[in-house]
Amino acid sequence: MRYLVTLASAALVSFAAAWLWVAAMPMAFMDREYPSWVAKERMLDRCDLGDMIILGDSRAAAGILPIRLSVRTTNLAVGGGDAIEAFAALERALACPVPPKRVIVSLDPNHFTRPDLFWERSVRNGFLSPADIAALRLASRLTADPSVYEARGAEGLPPPLRDWLYRVRFPALYFSSVLHGGVAARWGRNQRTLDQTLAARGHYYFGTDAGSDAVAVDGHMASFQPLPILDYYFDRLLSALDRRGIEIRFIAMPVNDATWEQVRPAVLAGFAAYLTAYERRYSHFHADPDLMPHWPDRFFGDRFCHLNPLGAERFSAELDQRLQDAPPSTQNEAQKGWLRETGAEASAKVVPISKRGS
Repeated sequence: MRYLVTLASAALVSFAAAWLWVAAMPMAFMDREYPSWVAKERMLDRCDLGDMIILGDSRAAAGILPIRLSVRTTNLAVGGGDAIEAFAALERALACPVPPKRVIVSLDPNHFTRPDLFWERSVRNGFLSPADIAALRLASRLTADPSVYEARGAEGLPPPLRDWLYRVRFPALYFSSVLHGGVAARWGRNQRTLDQTLAARGHYYFGTDAGSDAVAVDGHMASFQPLPILDYYFDRLLSALDRRGIEIRFIAMPVNDATWEQVRPAVLAGFAAYLTAYERRYSHFHADPDLMPHWPDRFFGDRFCHLNPLGAERFSAELDQRLQDAPPSTQNEAQKGWLRETGAEASAKVVPISKRGS
């Protein structure tokens, strides 16, 4: 009996120690993207945002260099991010004593139409608070769209139980990271990444290869049909900014030529119509006329159309110039030069959506 008590006590102490380690030391074992998320949280906590913030997904996180822009900017875009993560970051930014004067939103069409790694990345990394998750639960009921909240990852747990386990950082949910991270082997690397992301004001790279001709998800979409829950959050984001008179610019990130050649006209037409409807609803919201600029494959670092360092430098330089100009009032003005694809290597003109081939 004494042996069993001792064994059970040892197991309990070991489990408690593991739980404490997981809760207190995620920098020691989490994957290489985690510290970049932490950097964005720290800048939000400090209200160290500047005049402009960037909200969006991984293409914006990798492709927009705040240090190359003329105004003090913070890149709050995150890998796999959609309107839910963007709205959560925006709420924190708007609570600062001096909120941003301008907001760039950049989400690819796919991040309006299906869930990404919401639980496995956004919640697991601690980017969303318990209040954010509770709000998502209520919004899912309101929109009758549980596709994000009830998305089942590898853990396969009922959503309410999963909520609680993530909230308390239950060790089993992080076992794979602890195992692959060698318990504490990632601490040094993650700390360096944190420092680098803070210095870059939220920017971090994904793929950095010298080119990619892979067809990204945009080229495999049959149509553009936003999920009700993602549309709900996008509307909340735009409404919150419009009420405060804050300028909102929707900036489309480039895709490689290989992807562009496979994109169906119906996808672009649906995406354009969707954003145009919001432009009519909110006077402070303006979207790029060209919703899918396409660049040579060499500017992309992986199969997901993340810009590599060469592409990010080029895009950021062009974006800085565009932001200093007034947005075009017509598609024709955009075709005359407000939006340039790749400078001297761009096409002679931007082809209207209705005339593009598949």
